[in-house]
Amino acid sequence: MKVDRRNFLKVLSAGAVTAAVPDNVFARAKKDVPPDAVGILYDSTLCIGCKNCEMACQRYNKLTAQPSDSNNRDFDPYTFALNKIQIYRNGDKTDKESENKYNFFKKACMHCVDPNCVSACPASALTKDEESGIVSWNSDACIGCRYCQVACPYSIPKFEYGAAFPEIIKCEMCQHVQVKGKIPGCCDFCPTGASVFGKFSDILQEAKNRLALPEKSNYNYPVGDLIGKRSKNNPVEKYINYVYGEKEGGGTQYLILSAVPFENLGLPKLPDYSNAAKTEGIQHTLYKGMIAPIVLFAGLAFTTYKTAKAEDEKGE
Repeated sequence: MKVDRRNFLKVLSAGAVTAAVPDNVFARAKKDVPPDAVGILYDSTLCIGCKNCEMACQRYNKLTAQPSDSNNRDFDPYTFALNKIQIYRNGDKTDKESENKYNFFKKACMHCVDPNCVSACPASALTKDEESGIVSWNSDACIGCRYCQVACPYSIPKFEYGAAFPEIIKCEMCQHVQVKGKIPGCCDFCPTGASVFGKFSDILQEAKNRLALPEKSNYNYPVGDLIGKRSKNNPVEKYINYVYGEKEGGGTQYLILSAVPFENLGLPKLPDYSNAAKTEGIQHTLYKGMIAPIVLFAGLAFTTYKTAKAEDEKGE
């Protein structure tokens, strides 16, 4: 018995249409930042590329340093840091913080408000803490499928392909030291205040306050966290008037300020909703009460029946 391809494709066309729905038609409700969530504000105008954050990350997470590591190397099993300083070069490269010159950028987990990696993980090895909002990974639950790598729009989780007992490597905002009253290593050892830690609502307000500062004015930037020491009379750069991470992909708890377009720092342009919200919304809509699978099965069965009947009549 041969099933007619045209009829078969007609039955499947409903699924194709659903998969192609625009933006967030079927998206489930947007998730909000937990009230007591923590976060990091990274201000690239203050970053001097010293890589103290990388060394602190290695120290706090007991990782093995690799001195030969280059500036622009991405996360991989050999970078041995959960945050990475990269340099982006444009134009004549004679100065910093200009669209036509060069810029440093600290790449790290964005700790999304509605993480794609958590949604894609079939074993719940990646979870988002309900209080802090930190996205963490559980080695005991991980099955090594690497779906998180594919799902993350920032290309953050990395799998140790060369290790005998491979793990997924990603920043967990040093939550193991936060419980001891300390702050993440990258913020604790940053000498300029380019990375500052604090309650998410406070760092978001700090970011907006900086955007309102007049260019070339002086500002005492907080160093380490928002309640500790401050720098003295640092000149203010002309910021791009936008907080990256406030809306991207449904929002993140790692916020970024820059004096150059964010795409110059390798950051993707994302919609204001999480792709996880859309995919989960579609799946929950289609599989609610198992209606869609039943309809699809019925359609395939009917198509098969019609084809078989036509062939039988033809044979007679």
